[in-house]
Amino acid sequence: MAEKTLVIVESPAKARTISHYLGKNYIVKASQGHIRDLPHDKFGVEIKKNKVKVKYVTLEDKLPVIEDLKAAKAKVKRVIFATDPDREGEAISWHLAKTLRIDPEDKCRVEFHEVTKNAVLDSLKEPKPIDINRVNAQQGRRILDRIVGYRLSPFLWEKLMKSDLSAGRVQSVALRFICDREKEIAAFVPKEYWEIEGIFLQEDIEFSAKLISRGKDKIDIPDEAKAKEIVEELKSAQFHIQNIKRSKRRKSPPPPFITSTLQQEASRRLGFSPSRTMSIAQQLYEGLKIGDTIVGLITYMRTDSVRISDLAIEEVRKFIKEHFGDEYLPSKPKVYKSSKSSQGAHEAIRPTSVERTPEKVREYLTHDQFALYKLIWERFVACQMENAVYDSISVDVVGNDYLFRSSASRLIFPGYQIVSGKEEEEDEIPLEKLDRDKPVELLELLPSQHFTQPPPRYTEASLIKLLEERGIGRPSTYATIVSTILDRNYVIIDDHFLKPTPVGMTVSDLLTKHFPNIMDPNFTANMEEDLDEIEEGKEDWERLIVNFYQDFEKQVEEAKEKAEINNILGNCPICGKPLVEKRSRFGIFIGCSGYPDCRYTRPVTRSTGVKCPKCGGDIVGLKSKSGKYYYRCSNYPDCDFVAWGRPTSAKCPKCGYPLVTVRSKKGNSYRKCSNPDCDYVLLGRRRGKAAKG
Repeated sequence: MAEKTLVIVESPAKARTISHYLGKNYIVKASQGHIRDLPHDKFGVEIKKNKVKVKYVTLEDKLPVIEDLKAAKAKVKRVIFATDPDREGEAISWHLAKTLRIDPEDKCRVEFHEVTKNAVLDSLKEPKPIDINRVNAQQGRRILDRIVGYRLSPFLWEKLMKSDLSAGRVQSVALRFICDREKEIAAFVPKEYWEIEGIFLQEDIEFSAKLISRGKDKIDIPDEAKAKEIVEELKSAQFHIQNIKRSKRRKSPPPPFITSTLQQEASRRLGFSPSRTMSIAQQLYEGLKIGDTIVGLITYMRTDSVRISDLAIEEVRKFIKEHFGDEYLPSKPKVYKSSKSSQGAHEAIRPTSVERTPEKVREYLTHDQFALYKLIWERFVACQMENAVYDSISVDVVGNDYLFRSSASRLIFPGYQIVSGKEEEEDEIPLEKLDRDKPVELLELLPSQHFTQPPPRYTEASLIKLLEERGIGRPSTYATIVSTILDRNYVIIDDHFLKPTPVGMTVSDLLTKHFPNIMDPNFTANMEEDLDEIEEGKEDWERLIVNFYQDFEKQVEEAKEKAEINNILGNCPICGKPLVEKRSRFGIFIGCSGYPDCRYTRPVTRSTGVKCPKCGGDIVGLKSKSGKYYYRCSNYPDCDFVAWGRPTSAKCPKCGYPLVTVRSKKGNSYRKCSNPDCDYVLLGRRRGKAAKG
């Protein structure tokens, strides 16, 4: 037998990169993900007393892959599994070992956190047995998800008469967060409040300041009458500068990326969905052709640890000193603290070499690859640089015991912000020229009406942030959670925000009512901690499954008896059959399930909570054929009210019509009257007035 080694990884891309590093004595193959899983058409799990028997089946589409791996195994002396360094990767290695008849306790497993030549070669020097605790943690998660999905999905099919529904241990909790927020928004009652801004003059310096208090009491202006009362009182007041406070404010760099923060920042700055971010990060991790070599550009992208290796810190500190200067290099490395549940052996997401700057590799990357790599590279370099420093100034102006405050700041040392191109601001702050001993003249008082706003809907990024904060899911699952609830049409993306559909609301309410534990965020978070303890060898995975299953089965049987059958969208007014959501090339609409015998349809509308100024009906939002939302009265065609901007609860002071929020060509939001015969526009935050035409 030849003295060769077979190295098995998950993906062909990773295999190609590693092949580039290894010599002729190595054969590198890809399993192309999992080769075994629970069966699709059966439960696949037998739970009796304190034992769990799992029936794994070979995936049909992986039969050619397995035959190829077996043939390669016959030609080599040893087999090494080099799958990803996490639970999923460990489980893939375990399933491969079982299939290829290799003892998992043999030294057959290596792992590395970056696909570079040194990392790969170093790992091959120290193979170890497959970590069965990590495997059991993955099995535990997979079986828990199978139990919940296998028992709850048919329950939903039966009760809601839709066969394309599903439930999941984590996805359903995420759905509940979105639905609960929607209920908060619907129940929200706007509260009116007013602000007063003063325009002051000292010699030739004009500045604005906001009214914040009277004496020691914070100012509260509930209505226009109170605002007018204060304005009248202030017209005769003598004003002076009570205090000028100067200070230096330091802003620390953010920590290096972990999976969740990378997804959030890529969403905020690049407009990437979590799944798109992870797909591109996977490409950067597995290796790309850079000049004459193939190399992984970033470390492993599924991580919740902000740890940085000593070698990487040494390299980046040297780079900062050489390229930015000593003033940008802290006296000692910055250390960031990971969460309690993080995998300590993992590193943060960083470039495998800081010397590989974005500009050096730009020509070899696609637009998306470059954008994400630049984001990761800049964040890593920045996290080891000095703080940014600002000159801040605050000015208090007093008259008749009323206190106005104006504040401003100027960047005097960019620190870590220089990485993204920010430089010192040379212009002076006008407030710096003010003199406490000189008189101040009031030029104008600008009262402005405002209304408290409901909590915002979640974006994909803010939902992931919430899941991370609540300990729900893990780095490998965040993107999948979001994509699942979108694919099931439980949620839609409306102007970058996650909005539940009627189906999603109904599913969430039904599950919350009958399965309170499953839908309880704390229960789900505790389950994640139990899985972590299994990985650490502190908890028995079978005992966890048995205890969960016994309680859960009781809830399922009770729910089957007690839960009433509910049509998600009501009954068709023509034939009485259930109404369902349907899709066409023009988007989502509501139609009769009896089609084609019954052709009843109606558009999907979204409530605004605003009444029509013409007839008092509800103003609802509809999506046009172009995909843009417009708003009309629910009594259409009897009422012809229509608006292209989203109606608000604020009324036009000239005609009483609702003000609508619209966007300028530059992307700025402002409000104007929905009455086409009225020219009122709310200009900026300082004042509202009729636009002159």
